[in-house]
This record gives sequence, structure tokens and C-alpha cells, in this order.
Amino acid sequence: MAATPDMRASDGDRDRVAAALREHVAEGRLTVDEFNDRLAQVYASKTYGELSKLTVDLPDIDLHRLPATASAQARQRPARSRQTGLKAAWAAWATASAINWVIWLIVVVTSVHWVYPWPLWVMGPWGAILLAGTLFGKEQRRP
Repeated sequence: MAATPDMRASDGDRDRVAAALREHVAEGRLTVDEFNDRLAQVYASKTYGELSKLTVDLPDIDLHRLPATASAQARQRPARSRQTGLKAAWAAWATASAINWVIWLIVVVTSVHWVYPWPLWVMGPWGAILLAGTLFGKEQRRP
């Protein structure tokens, strides 16, 4: 028997509509305030017709396909996060090195005596560790 708008909805039906609304919020189709208003209406709904009015202006979402998409994204994250982490580490190294060299240059220009280039001791070990991690670091793979 096909569901009619006057037929009573079950808790499972309301939960499916709530899950669809959550996905629409995640995709940016609904604001959090709109979601909260509609969610309150979902759990107050008694019929299929009342539930369908809450999602009539939204595209259909196949809730059964979402976990496959999430697992595909999860597989791509480790490589991206490693690249992002390396870029951030190298950027921090470059920034700290530049600041140290500017301080050293100011001291050299304002002093009477030659000043030992101490920023090399900041750059060298840190840069060597970063270089080794970049060249020989292994990507973390999850099963």
C-alpha cells in the first residue's frame, strides 16, 4: 500500500527526515536556525504530508550512499593532512629564520664589532630535521 499524505508517520520516518535535514545543513542549504525550526516541526509531525512539507524546497538526498562518500573522503585526508602539515612546518621555519636574520642584521648594523651569524644555529638543526622528514617521512596509511 502506497503512503498517502494523510497516513501517520513512524518514529523511523521522522528520524530519516531529520537525518536528511542534517545533511542539508552540512551542505549549506539550510542555516542552523532554519534547521532547528524544521527539526522541531519534524518531531511534532504526525503524518507523511506534514513531513513532506518540511523538505519540499530541498533536493532529495540518498541517505544510503552517504557512508561510501564519507569513507572515500577519509581515505584522501591523510595525504592532504601530511602535505598541509609539511607546508605549515616549512612556513614556520622560514618565518622564524627570517625574523632571526633581521634581528642579526640590525645588531650587525648598529654594533661596532662583527657579530657571529648565530641564526645558522636556529636554522640549521631545525631545517635538517624538516628536510629529513620531508624526504624520508612515510605517509600514514589507514586500513
